[in-house]
Amino acid sequence: MYRKNAWKALAEGERARLEAFAEKYKAYLDAGKTERECVAESVRQAKAAGFTDLMTALKEGRQLKAGDRVYCNWMNKCFLAWVIGENDIERGMNILGAHIDSPRIDVKQNPLENGGLAYLDTHYYGGIKKYQWVASPLALHGVVCKKDGTKVSIAIGEKDDDPVFYITDLLIHLAADQMGKTAAKVIEGDALDILIGSEPLEGEEKDPVKAQVLSILKEQYGIEEEDFISAELEAVPAGKCRDVGFDRAMIAGYGHDDRVCAYPSMAAVLDFE
Repeated sequence: MYRKNAWKALAEGERARLEAFAEKYKAYLDAGKTERECVAESVRQAKAAGFTDLMTALKEGRQLKAGDRVYCNWMNKCFLAWVIGENDIERGMNILGAHIDSPRIDVKQNPLENGGLAYLDTHYYGGIKKYQWVASPLALHGVVCKKDGTKVSIAIGEKDDDPVFYITDLLIHLAADQMGKTAAKVIEGDALDILIGSEPLEGEEKDPVKAQVLSILKEQYGIEEEDFISAELEAVPAGKCRDVGFDRAMIAGYGHDDRVCAYPSMAAVLDFE
């Protein structure tokens, strides 16, 4: 089936609106690289649009009426927003829905050292092409629940002066056997360890590089090795969204799947009169 070019379908004066919406979408992608961050940004936007927390309305015993605008943050992993209609709910609801989780690399609980380098052991989440995740700068996002009950939010690799992290790959002249493999086997799942350190801690004999990394985590974030047991850390591509092409007509950014549906759906509800 032939589809008309979307640019040609724009009505007069719509391009400026499209560009403005795209900039808001890019900001949403940058602010929400994990489900938790997406929910936090969605709550912020809902409040700015005049929506009330549903749980607050319930505690106050408020009877919702037509036109009321409410939202719900469900366990920091799911966001819902409603504009209450005039008809009884038994007559149905108009629903927009999309998922906000995206393919990524999840960090396992135990840092490790191998061959004088420190790594994070991982497993991948969602359908990924594993070879696309090597030799590219990664950022670590998530939360760490410490032994004392406090929670530390982590986002390392997004600021200009932040370090980034890598899943290493072979140089081309050392990769003859690797290049003979199919795309599915070029990088195996158990090879997706994230490089996080290479300098040994002075005076440390056992796992000195790992010890150096742990000392930095302790100093800068108050995190100890045992805290990884209750951590939820995700590795995602580092950096902000960028425009693609001389005409800037497309967007390069992490998380299009499926925030390209989630953000417009949320915006439609927040903007609804």
